[in-house]
Parts: sequence; C-alpha cells; structure tokens
Amino acid sequence: MKKIFFISPGLFFILLLFFSCRQKNNIQQKKSPYEIVKADEAFSDLSKKEGMKMAFIEYIDNNGVLLRPDHMPIIGANAIDFLSQSNDSLYQLTWKPSGGDIATSGDLGYTFGIYTLTMKDTVMKGTYVSIWKKQKNGKWKFVLDSGNDGLGNDTIGNKQ
Repeated sequence: MKKIFFISPGLFFILLLFFSCRQKNNIQQKKSPYEIVKADEAFSDLSKKEGMKMAFIEYIDNNGVLLRPDHMPIIGANAIDFLSQSNDSLYQLTWKPSGGDIATSGDLGYTFGIYTLTMKDTVMKGTYVSIWKKQKNGKWKFVLDSGNDGLGNDTIGNKQ
C-alpha cells in the first residue's frame, strides 16, 4: 500500500518561501570598489611623479586599449608602442577618480572621474573612464582607457 503525503497549501507556500530565499554558498558577495579606486589613485600619483608615459606603461594590460578622440582604437602591443614613443615632458596629466565598481566575480571593474592636463600656461580638464582587470598577481591594470575634454580651460592663474 502506498502512502500519500499531503502538505497544506499554506505550509507549501511557507516552505517554498524559505527555500527560495536562502542564499546559495556559491554566490559571491558584492566586492567593494575601494581597491580599484585606490589602484586608480596610485596610477595618477605615478603619472604626477614619473610622468604620464611611465604610468600608462606600468598600468596598461598586455591587451589594453586606448581610445582617443578622432582616432581608431590603439590595442595591445600597438598601444604600448604608442605610449613608449610619447613625449610627456611638456605637460603633466593627473586625475581623481569620482567613483567606480567591481564585478561580483572580483576580476573586472571600472573607475571614472576628472582629469587635469597642465601645460606651461594652460590647464585643461575633462572626464575619463578606465576599465580594469585584476592580474594573476592581484594587481589591477587597465584594459581600456578613454577621456573626454570639455570641462573648460583655465589660464595658470585660475587653477583650481
């Protein structure tokens, strides 16, 4: 003789709610953007201290992409060659991240903010975004970098 187990609709609903609301162990918790923002700040600090060229070469991923206005994207080894040939002795490029985020997987993220390009008697500001990839050694390197001008130009006496 077969026994039939009967669950009342109310009990079924409670059990369904209980099991559907439990968090699975394999789902990773949301990562804090702190570490990627710190990497972006260190990137800017190196640009200020050693120059834009040195900083970008240090922080670009081997397959990194540079997006520049009115040009095709520069990718990987070509981007590194382009950076190596750059002359950054006449200006200083720094930036300040305004925010960012890291994917739940913990290996990709982005930062964005405002950059400042300072030349002899001119300061130009714009916005930027960088997409970052965590390397096997735990260091963050950018895989895509792009900036937009347009926040206005000031003379050296009006620097903010």
